[in-house]
Amino acid sequence: MPYLERVADVFVLNLGDRGVGDSENRIGPNWVAEINALLDEVEASSGPAALVTTATGKYFSTGVDLSWGAENLDQINRFIGTVQHMLVRFLTFPMQTVAAMQGHTYGGAAFFVMAHDHRIQRSDRGFLCFPGVNIGATYSPGTVDMVRAKLAPHAFHEALTTGRRYGGDDAMTLGLVDAVSTEDRLLDDAIARAGELAGTRGDVLSEIKQTMYANEIRSLLTPVAGVDEMEWASN
Repeated sequence: MPYLERVADVFVLNLGDRGVGDSENRIGPNWVAEINALLDEVEASSGPAALVTTATGKYFSTGVDLSWGAENLDQINRFIGTVQHMLVRFLTFPMQTVAAMQGHTYGGAAFFVMAHDHRIQRSDRGFLCFPGVNIGATYSPGTVDMVRAKLAPHAFHEALTTGRRYGGDDAMTLGLVDAVSTEDRLLDDAIARAGELAGTRGDVLSEIKQTMYANEIRSLLTPVAGVDEMEWASN
């Protein structure tokens, strides 16, 4: 299960089980609930603070747990709603958030990192990818609106319509991430970036984000239309 550590003013949220190096960290109902519980813990703290999200091993996250969805078709729409509420929480979090992608970041996880304020990716390994067009899966209006708000138009169009896998350097060139780093420096660089901005923590920061992304928040909080169960099951 995800867990928290702390380095000075920076909370480090690790998406995988402690000591498990190559977990795929798939996004499912229990995972979302655990992330929200850890965010509650972070928000309950006092003083300057920022948040870094990372993982260990080959994967940052392979995205939504499609196997769970195939076995729980009647719960899919509710689950998508909880994921989008989680994205809103990151999008408006009352402290700076930095995604440190040490490994592959696919599908739902790519949207997840886009909800962060800053993104750093390894330069030598790991891909960032929105693979929907290649696997026959469309995206909800809310998630598309959120990515549109984060990227330049050409980057937004290419990333969502080609299914291209971006290594760190290519992702930075296109503007999908803000910086790249090496395996041994990635987490330290993310913590340093977050720490520089820990003093901005507070309700004012959250209110600014809510104003900046008001339309995207409304879109994410709008219940999704019924997901075609056969479409989900075929993925």
